[in-house]
Amino acid sequence: MVPILSALLTFIAAIVASLVAVLFIEVIAALTIGRRYDGLPSNTNSDIAARIAVLVPAHNESAGLSPTLDDIKRQLRPGDRVLVVADNCTDDTATVARTAGAEVIERQDPARRGKGYALDFGIQHLSSAPPDIVIMIDADCRVAANAITRLTQLCAVTRRPVQALDLMTAPAGSQIKQKVAEFAWRVKNWLRPTGLMALGLPCQLMGTGMAFPWDMISRADLASDLIVEDLKLGLDLTSKGFPPVFCPSALVTSEFASSAKAAETQRKRWEGGHIGIILSTVPKLLFKSVARLDFNLLALTLDLAVPPLSLLAMLVIGMFVVTSLFALLAIASWSFILSVAALFAFWLAACLAWLQCGRDVVPLNAILSLVPYVLSKFGLYHSILFRKANAPWIRTDRTKPE
Repeated sequence: MVPILSALLTFIAAIVASLVAVLFIEVIAALTIGRRYDGLPSNTNSDIAARIAVLVPAHNESAGLSPTLDDIKRQLRPGDRVLVVADNCTDDTATVARTAGAEVIERQDPARRGKGYALDFGIQHLSSAPPDIVIMIDADCRVAANAITRLTQLCAVTRRPVQALDLMTAPAGSQIKQKVAEFAWRVKNWLRPTGLMALGLPCQLMGTGMAFPWDMISRADLASDLIVEDLKLGLDLTSKGFPPVFCPSALVTSEFASSAKAAETQRKRWEGGHIGIILSTVPKLLFKSVARLDFNLLALTLDLAVPPLSLLAMLVIGMFVVTSLFALLAIASWSFILSVAALFAFWLAACLAWLQCGRDVVPLNAILSLVPYVLSKFGLYHSILFRKANAPWIRTDRTKPE
């Protein structure tokens, strides 16, 4: 019985250590090699003659849609298009979009709700006069100057999907939980993709700030109600030989939900979708990538396998505590060694990440608040793992609490 238990603990500890190793390598690569890259090849032509269409899926987004469309329109050239898909809306999203000068199509199908269905509807509409490149921007995002141009340039040069730097910020006056969430988002969407780019590897698609050649996206399977339709699309395209490219010099931003209830719903959707796709997809993708010797797909699968930062912290600390107890009984010494290595590597990666992109949002005197933040996630992960996550595409409530 003891040898079996020892082997099982060593196997689990090896899995946790492998996840930490992926995070550690990505962070180290971002902080060393990645500083020299902005995503654009040095010989990129600044005058790319490509017709683009910016596709904006919107569900009840009339309150914040106009600033997004203004950002986009300022960067378009004659002949470019901005298409808003007002999907299952019960507000005046379509009217606001038309007033802002956008091309608008409306979709009503309550039985098939989801961002993927809206994107598919928009692609079908564009097929009557297809552009060269399609750029997808969420309706609640702000688009930084020249972001559209840089996405277009890199997509035209590489003929691959391109992902912009997608950052979320905590609203002014937010509690420390939101600040920590902003830091975790930077690690996931900025530091880690930069590390992959520095290693010559593809990145995950992030749902907004994405550019695609028309002949590629027009054949993609978009119609679904998946919460993480972006992750699925990136993996599908990588499997077909079109791994996404990261372009950190193109920036799109948005805000986390203001109210505690809306923020909880937001986290449950994102983290629940991520955990769900890990459990359902990672094992078969690992087998597929190894069988095909597809290093790009293997790299994306390993990156996908890394759970949200707070959950990974729970796994690392929990494994260390369990293996320490067994080590006192002279059982599973190898699992204890792996757990110690994982704990140290996770701590070092987190510290380096904080020094690089977290000091301005989580000050040093607030570091101890990370402990209650991580502990507060137990309820969230219990809900995700033992109950069905709330999947419908809903507008994030950004109403400022009184």
